[in-house]
Formats: sequence, structure tokens, C-alpha cells
Amino acid sequence: MHEPTAITATEEKSWQDLANCLGVDPDLFFPERGASTREAKEVCRGCVVQGECLEYALANGEKFGIWGGMSERERRRIRRQRALARAAAADAASATA
Repeated sequence: MHEPTAITATEEKSWQDLANCLGVDPDLFFPERGASTREAKEVCRGCVVQGECLEYALANGEKFGIWGGMSERERRRIRRQRALARAAAADAASATA
């Protein structure tokens, strides 16, 4: 009989539990229109789960705030670029079929 494999503390935690912003005032990440996003982005810089945070925001259509070190405008640009890349890949696939 095998003993169950021990789960490390890191594996038990979700990406949110590992984020630099844990415990930081959420208002920092939702600045008023026209206000600086620099401080929020500084918290994100170097965060070990920055990529997961950004992908979460993109997948869930987050319209407000700083997620993964990016503003909504920056995330909109990524969504647009990915949509264009998918369309180009679909066109290329149908052209070779």
C-alpha cells in the first residue's frame, strides 16, 4: 500500500494567495479615471503570478482595474491582437484545406 503523496503548501494555494497584492488596498488597483496607475503596476512588477492574473482578467473580460500589471486599455490591445492572430490562423488553415 502506498502512502498518499504530500501536497506542498504552494500546491494547495491558488494563484491569488501568492500574489504581491494580497493585503494591499484594492482601491489602489482601481484608480479614478485619469489617475496614475504607476503605484499599482509597481506592486505587480516582479509578482510571481503576474501572468496568471493577466490571463484571468483576459479570460473573464475584466473591464476595470489593473490586472497582471496592465490597464484595461492594455488588456483590450492584447485581446484585439489575439483575435487577429486567431482569425489569421483560421484563414491559413482554411486556405490549406
